[in-house]
Amino acid sequence: QVQLVESGGGLVQAGGSLRLSCAASGRTFSSYPMNWFRQAPGKEREFVATISGSGGLTYYADSVKGRFTISRDNAKNTVYLQMNSLKPEDTAVYYCNAKKSGNDYWGQGTQVTVSS
Repeated sequence: QVQLVESGGGLVQAGGSLRLSCAASGRTFSSYPMNWFRQAPGKEREFVATISGSGGLTYYADSVKGRFTISRDNAKNTVYLQMNSLKPEDTAVYYCNAKKSGNDYWGQGTQVTVSS
């Protein structure tokens, strides 16, 4: 069982930055690839970024490539999403996700609002 708790969301002006954190429980954190998703009002949840268990591999949605950076600290059981050059269209609830071998865990989400 893995429990995920996101933090770091808030209100920021366009062009600003935020860093989201996702703290995970459990001893097997480093074995899980970790993902960030987001869901804007009236839209489906969409993939944002993923990172391998070791942190050596990352992949991003085209909409955030070059602006967002995913990273992890396995000693702290935490995954991060550094968001720079934020745009109003980045406004959404951001969710942390751990998925492997049929197990699929989600956090409660953290709201990010970007004003123009």
